[in-house]
Amino acid sequence: MKKQTTNRCAGVLMPVSSLPSDCGIGTLGKGAYAFLDWLKSAGMRVWQVLPLLPTGYGDSPYQSCAADALNHYFIDFELLRKDGLLQRADYQDIVWSEDERRVDYGKLFECKIPVLKKAFARFDKTNEEWQAFLAEGKYADYALFMTLKTQFGYAPWTEWEEPYKSSEGKGLEGYVAAHREEIEFWQFTQFIFLRQWNAVRDYAHKKGIQIMGDMPIYVSADSVETWKYRSKLFMLDEEGKLSLKAGVPPDAFSEEGQLWGNPVYDWEKMQEDGYAWWKERIEYNFRLYDIVRIDHFRAFDRFYAIPVDAESAKEGEWLDGPKAEIFETWGDKAIVAEDLGIIDDGVRELLKTTGYPGMKIFEFAFDGNPENEYLPSNITDNNCVAYTGTHDNEPLRAFLESKEKPERKEFESVLEEECLQAEVPYITETVEDECETIISLVMSTKADTVILPMHDILCFGEEARLNAPSTLSGNNWTFRFTEKDFKRKKAAWLKGLTKEYDR
Repeated sequence: MKKQTTNRCAGVLMPVSSLPSDCGIGTLGKGAYAFLDWLKSAGMRVWQVLPLLPTGYGDSPYQSCAADALNHYFIDFELLRKDGLLQRADYQDIVWSEDERRVDYGKLFECKIPVLKKAFARFDKTNEEWQAFLAEGKYADYALFMTLKTQFGYAPWTEWEEPYKSSEGKGLEGYVAAHREEIEFWQFTQFIFLRQWNAVRDYAHKKGIQIMGDMPIYVSADSVETWKYRSKLFMLDEEGKLSLKAGVPPDAFSEEGQLWGNPVYDWEKMQEDGYAWWKERIEYNFRLYDIVRIDHFRAFDRFYAIPVDAESAKEGEWLDGPKAEIFETWGDKAIVAEDLGIIDDGVRELLKTTGYPGMKIFEFAFDGNPENEYLPSNITDNNCVAYTGTHDNEPLRAFLESKEKPERKEFESVLEEECLQAEVPYITETVEDECETIISLVMSTKADTVILPMHDILCFGEEARLNAPSTLSGNNWTFRFTEKDFKRKKAAWLKGLTKEYDR
């Protein structure tokens, strides 16, 4: 496979959920367009988002009820009002959150759908584009699943009554006919999302900005895919019971490992039709994004499987995945491999064979090992994406402030040497100075692409952390930015870095 090549560039990691808006969560409205304007002014050429999937257990976009549905929370009401489908009175008095910095998912769950149903009631169902969308049937399974899920009080499908527990149940045809309005409503959410998303993406392209999407490798145990395909794709029995569940052993993210609980794939069965489901999934993602980051890429080489009754992620074992065979027809697609965690020769060989760039994380570089591959001076291959940190890391400021004096002194000694080698000014009088020094250092590396989380650009602390892996809390996936955060001075500083380091 041909090696991926790109021009040197830089971008920003900003979840749609974290964009400013008046409706409790970021949307595809004016906040998205204003952010793209800011990116342009900062010389950034990539906007990396997190999965656009409906959030599930723990509000995580990596635990969705569907592999390729779209999150109706991101639909913008003001755009619907301009389309004549809503009136301001339909939503302006709703108090979406008590804290403008936090998403209240409970309030969204309670209030978003009733407003969207008002829009659907006013929507012209004879619209040719809409009729063609229905005929295509792309989201029909998702719409039926959500209709059933609503009927059964959002219980997992394994707890539904017969015949609905089976996606091939004989009673489903009559059910579809009797609940067509509700099913079409859920299809409407996808139709409107795509209309708004495609407009945002077109605007990004006009600004010279590509969008990098994020594709979770696994689906939730309670998902459209497990309901429909069960033992055809997963290591599940006909009742939907897991025999093995996904996770990772102890690594840089978690001392105890991570017990995700997702069903693992039955790769041998998937091989029988040439991994058709996976290939359609990747093609679908490239209809949404310009670049696709595949989460937990290492599982294509070997994946970690944990017994279903295990209480700890330490109890699993590594099993073989499909390796490079699954990528043979994907050619030169712009894929980024999330190759973090426990990386061995098999994963390195898979990256070499596919040619996909991996990731280099600054915060992982300081373990005392001068050969650490994440040290900026050790990034000798340009075919990678360098980050200060990811959505799973603590913000750069918190990373610095959490270090005790001896550790901080040792860290700064290494940082100074790295800056000296890269000819980057070493300025650390304040923590803000130090964050900017680190960003400058990462921008100076040989990595083709640099991605900076927005909270690191702004030097926000622990309060801005997006996710702490293996935890459930009201802080995970909830942090939001406000319009005042996007300073022109900060954009000008970033643009200066892009010029200085040829990005």
